[in-house]
Amino acid sequence: MQPRALIVDDEAPAREELRFLLEQIGTVQVVGEATNGEEALVLLDSLDYDLVLLDIRMPGLSGLELAGRLAEKPHRPRVIFTTAYPDHAVEAFDLAAADYLVKPFDAERLRRAVERALAAAEPAAAEVDGAASPAPAPSRPRVAEPDPLVRIPVQKDGRTVLVAGDAIIYAAAARGYSSLMLAEEHALVSFSLNELERRLHGHFQRVHRSYLVNLRHVRELVTDVRGQLVLVMNDRRRSRVEVARRHAKELRRRLGV
Repeated sequence: MQPRALIVDDEAPAREELRFLLEQIGTVQVVGEATNGEEALVLLDSLDYDLVLLDIRMPGLSGLELAGRLAEKPHRPRVIFTTAYPDHAVEAFDLAAADYLVKPFDAERLRRAVERALAAAEPAAAEVDGAASPAPAPSRPRVAEPDPLVRIPVQKDGRTVLVAGDAIIYAAAARGYSSLMLAEEHALVSFSLNELERRLHGHFQRVHRSYLVNLRHVRELVTDVRGQLVLVMNDRRRSRVEVARRHAKELRRRLGV
C-alpha cells in the first residue's frame, strides 16, 4: 500500500496544487486535506498518516504548533513544510521537519522532499516490526540522490541548526566566513562563498565575487546612476545586491529578461 499523505493549508488553490503535484509524482496517496491545524488533528487522530505537508501560517493553530503536537503521537508522521515564508526554516528543522519548501516549487523539488521524508521514516518502521522478517520492499524506479546541500548547518546558541537552501535570500562573502541573509535575519557560516556556490547550485547564481543569490528571491532589477545592474532582493529590508558586469548577461538569461 502506498504511504498515506495529509495536506494541511488554509488556501484551497494551494491544496489543489499540492495534490496535483503529488499525483504527478505518484509516490504517496493523498487521503486527507485540512484547512487548519485543528481539522488536521481530528484527521490525524482517526488515521495513521505517513506524511504531512504543512503550511506555516494558518488561522488558529499554526503549522509549527501542529508539528510540535505531532511529536507526541505514537505513530509520528514525517512533516514537510510548504510555505510562502522562508523565515521559519530554523524553527521548522528544530521540530525535526523532513524538509522546508518555499512556494513556488516544482514537482521535482517536491519529489526529492517526499523521497527524503519517506526514507527517513523507514528505520522507525523497521523497529516496530521487531524480530519479524521484513517483507520484500516493492520495486520502484531508482531515484536520484537528493542534493545533500539543500540544508546548510548554522551554529546558533550552541546548537547546530539546518537552514534550508530555499530559505536563503543571498549569501555575502566576509573575511573568514560567509553571511547568509534570510527573510528577517542573517546567519554566519564558516563556508567560503566558493564552497556555498558548490553546495547551493540549481537556482543559485554567483553575481559578484562577493555575492551568491537565490534567483527565486530576486524581486527587481534596477540600474544605478553608474549604469551598474543591481538586484533588489525579497527580504524584509529589500536588500540591494550589485551585479558584476561579467555576470550580467548570464543572470538576465536565467531570469528571462
